[in-house]
Amino acid sequence: MFKLSYIVPILLLAACSSTRRSVGTPTAFDEPYRPQVHFSPPQKWMNDPNGMVFHEGTYNLFYQYYPDSTVWGPMHWGHATTTDLVHWQHQPIALYPDSLGYIFSGSAVVDVKNTSGFGRNGKAPMVAVFTHHDPKGESSGRHDYQNESLAYSLDDGRSWTKYAGNPVLRTPGINDFRDPKVMWYEPTQKWIMSLATHDRISFYSSPDLKTWTPQSDFGSSDGAHGGVWECPDLFPLRSGSEEIWVLLVSINPGGPNGGSATQYFTGQFNGHEFIPFEDRVRWIDHGPDDYAGVTWSNTGTRKIFLGWMSNWLYGQQVPTGSWRSAMTVPRELSIVKVKDRYIVASKPVAELKALEEKPSVWQNPKTNGWNGSNDPGILHGPARITISSDALRSFALTLSNEAGEKVIVGYDRSKNEYYIDRSASGDVSFVKGFGARYTAPRTGTQSAADLTLIVDRASVELFADGGLTAMTAIFFPSRPYTRYALASSDGFSARTIEYAGLKSIYRGNK
Repeated sequence: MFKLSYIVPILLLAACSSTRRSVGTPTAFDEPYRPQVHFSPPQKWMNDPNGMVFHEGTYNLFYQYYPDSTVWGPMHWGHATTTDLVHWQHQPIALYPDSLGYIFSGSAVVDVKNTSGFGRNGKAPMVAVFTHHDPKGESSGRHDYQNESLAYSLDDGRSWTKYAGNPVLRTPGINDFRDPKVMWYEPTQKWIMSLATHDRISFYSSPDLKTWTPQSDFGSSDGAHGGVWECPDLFPLRSGSEEIWVLLVSINPGGPNGGSATQYFTGQFNGHEFIPFEDRVRWIDHGPDDYAGVTWSNTGTRKIFLGWMSNWLYGQQVPTGSWRSAMTVPRELSIVKVKDRYIVASKPVAELKALEEKPSVWQNPKTNGWNGSNDPGILHGPARITISSDALRSFALTLSNEAGEKVIVGYDRSKNEYYIDRSASGDVSFVKGFGARYTAPRTGTQSAADLTLIVDRASVELFADGGLTAMTAIFFPSRPYTRYALASSDGFSARTIEYAGLKSIYRGNK
């Protein structure tokens, strides 16, 4: 959870009412740039996803939220729910600032064994573990203004009670001590907390979520260090018969294409320390607009990831009017062994297919100069576009409108990299450097290739080579893109091109 204290003045906590409020109603589902297949707040400011937990058939998404402005301010936890990872119900604000501070990022778990003692009458509590950020302590120059606290719910996240013994973990006196991600570790019968502590991740254990014991630190000399480490997430994935542990760490700044980004490490975890396989820097998404992503808790072996689809370089300046920011589409994570390396692959969740209209498929099309706008017609809204090839060569897929604005997604064989070019995408004036070309090295080693794009009104997400490479970028055209065409400079040949329109998640709600 990154904080821009130099942009937003510190407000009195007394001004933050604890009365339950709605996060509001969208003023118009068709307002400019409003995503149609991504989660976005009805109004005002949103950043990091928080407290993501699956319980009783419902996926809970909490998120950093400021209900009084479209720029960052005193943080609350907004709340939304979904049963299908596609259609969302906006819920009342879950957690409000209090005398201990703002409610920064964290996680939520279902305490099935009632280790915390918060459960009642056989009801397992949902427990949120979050950072209390004291703005007064920060402004006075103290170094103890970030501490970890608890809240619990006995009605599946609809209402919350803050623990009277907060905070449960106090900072040892460092400025950046935040974003707890908690999981149950069965071999030791304890909870494990991964905590961002300035330039590393610190691991703690607890039998009851209330008393925490330090275990180890990781990362002071590993990975990328262009900025402060944030929003960790530790979890296992299966690769055949092997259990591989993955540690996500967001960093701001210092991303591969500037500003915010999320790196990851693979290795082993023994309940006390994380032991990486290698020190190579890897990114969960090479694009400029996927940050602070974590996975849902309580989903078993399935790991579903969601990120904030923006960047702290310009997140507060994007021209979206009454609301700011959206989340990426939920993504299913897996581990793939490429030669002697373990790579995290990500793909859009299968549930997204519920939005698909009947796809149009071209077999062995004449690729150079191919114009999908002719058949089945113009790009009429959000869509999935999938291209497969037996031999990957340079190509460029262009999304454009009648004003000549465009986003180009492609592959450069001479550099062996994918790219997204939004330099002529529309409004790029709101911050210097927004209109640029972003690149990602190709991880796949096969000659065959596949590429899937999820296109929305103001974003594109690229998943290449079975999800081994992912890129996300937002854009702001003056009018919707209605054209899409493919070109190649060195004879790229597609085996198939598939186009499927995506129905709006708001359809039927207007």
